Amino acid sequence: MTAQELRRMYVEFFKERGHKEIASASLLPDNDPTVLFTTAGMHPLVPYLLGEKHPLGSRLADVQKCLRTCDIDEVGDDTHLTFFEMLGNWSLGDYFKEEAISLSYAFLTTKLQISVSRIAVTVFKGDEEIPRDEEAARVWKEMGLKEEQIFYYGRDENWWGPAGQTGPCGPDTEIFYDTGKEPCGKDCSPSCSCGKYVEIWNNVFMQYSKEADGSYKPLPRKNVDTGMGLERALTILNGKDNVYETDLFIPVMDELKALSRVAYSEATKRTFRIICEHTRAMTFLLGDPKRITPSNTEQGYILRRLIRRAIRLLQKLGLKQNVLCELASIILTQYQEVYPELKENRSFVLEQLEKEYELFQKTLDSGLKKADHYLSLLQKDDILSGELAFKLYDTFGFPVEFTMELAKEKGIRVDTPGFEEKLKEHQNKSRKGAEGKFKGGLADNSQQTARLHTATHLLHGALRKVLGDSAYQRGSNITSERLRFDFSFERKLTPEELYEITALVNQAIAESIPVLCEEMTPERAKKEGAIGIFDNKYGERVKVYSIPGCSKEICGGPHAANTGELGHFEIVKEEASSAGVRRIKAVLTEGPNLTQL
Repeated sequence: MTAQELRRMYVEFFKERGHKEIASASLLPDNDPTVLFTTAGMHPLVPYLLGEKHPLGSRLADVQKCLRTCDIDEVGDDTHLTFFEMLGNWSLGDYFKEEAISLSYAFLTTKLQISVSRIAVTVFKGDEEIPRDEEAARVWKEMGLKEEQIFYYGRDENWWGPAGQTGPCGPDTEIFYDTGKEPCGKDCSPSCSCGKYVEIWNNVFMQYSKEADGSYKPLPRKNVDTGMGLERALTILNGKDNVYETDLFIPVMDELKALSRVAYSEATKRTFRIICEHTRAMTFLLGDPKRITPSNTEQGYILRRLIRRAIRLLQKLGLKQNVLCELASIILTQYQEVYPELKENRSFVLEQLEKEYELFQKTLDSGLKKADHYLSLLQKDDILSGELAFKLYDTFGFPVEFTMELAKEKGIRVDTPGFEEKLKEHQNKSRKGAEGKFKGGLADNSQQTARLHTATHLLHGALRKVLGDSAYQRGSNITSERLRFDFSFERKLTPEELYEITALVNQAIAESIPVLCEEMTPERAKKEGAIGIFDNKYGERVKVYSIPGCSKEICGGPHAANTGELGHFEIVKEEASSAGVRRIKAVLTEGPNLTQL
């Protein structure tokens, strides 16, 4: 089975059962400060999971692009990826456990022809606060699963949320494929990592609200959030042990083999896999409608890390010239029919990869000089400390393999265990930080966040009035304390421009303009001048929020009802975000509080 066959089979199955198809959103989430990237299919649906009405109704299905980096160091094995696609179906206050489980079971057994004997599931076992999920277990038994195919786990395994201290949460039921391998022992189960069980689908049942006092109350409107990993499902359906042997990776893998003229073997397969996986991820990041570029912070840092790691490994294969563009071209051609933004941004992707390759060569030259300096301070048979080797790697971007080669030429050894220890410390710190940053979840939906969200619309409109239509939103990040707004523009704004933008926003607030919401087709929204990325992102109907005289945008909320609720708008910083992109940070205060810009 091909990836496209699986995508269409999944979406068509749910469309036949009353679901509306929604297109994949950007890899850069809107207004969710908890994540750098869209790490799950639920991110674009946050406002609707929190209660807003979706323009396409209460039953939805999609294939969502996702990117996670918390396991980046494990990429190259049989299972871990940074970029992946998530198949999802959603019930927004419509069906619940029984129908959700029945739909999952029907798709697996009738469409994918997976034997019921190959299915194992986990359900929430309950605790002192929430009872055992007997309903989910009952439905699975009614579907035909035996008691020994159902496993019960606690909150670590079978509970979702809330994202913060309070909010929607609930149990989940995870679906595993039994590979048929021999059990690792008498306690072998989906919770162990022996490889017998592979998770392929997760159904989350949002049925409780955690209150400020720590208690749980049933939600009046229950939601279902499901996700099935395309890559894992495709691997299983094709009888493979890893995704690199499916049509998702075969074209780029074959190109890399041809370019490198290196045999794919046990000794080289991890290098091949990382290069191909990272190339796919970087291509989708650069080809995203919001167009991020390599940088030293946040999303741009992750992108740069992926690119430079791939370059280092290409050089390890003996490829001294830049072949990233050849590899990325394979990905662009392969996916452009599924994700049209890749076709539209093809030249941008290739230009950025060429620029970053040239920049990295300069970084390597700088690292080489620093490495030569450190080694010149030592004598033959001396040892370069692991700390210095790690400094060359972490601070100067100089690969440790290069350091070891230079040292060997001078008869100097490198304290590789010391380097590994420092690297492990760094990875553990990064992983802990990533777990906090990438854990995902529902964004804050407080009244203050709604005000700041509305303020971004006023800011966007003011920017375009002062700077022209070339000032276009490239991303935003909103917490309950401040807003951050990225927009396309080539230079630093002048104090006069910032003053005029601020004045326009505060004038709109002073006029107490109603914030209007209307559902319409994307074609009508475009005709009426609404701002939005008019590609395959939108379905048959969209929500358009209008602030007459100031702004008209396609958006999902949350919003204030009137601009007069916002308070006083104040820009606290304007800076570069990446090449051709500026960033404004702003706050709302209770009254006028002029700031020196």
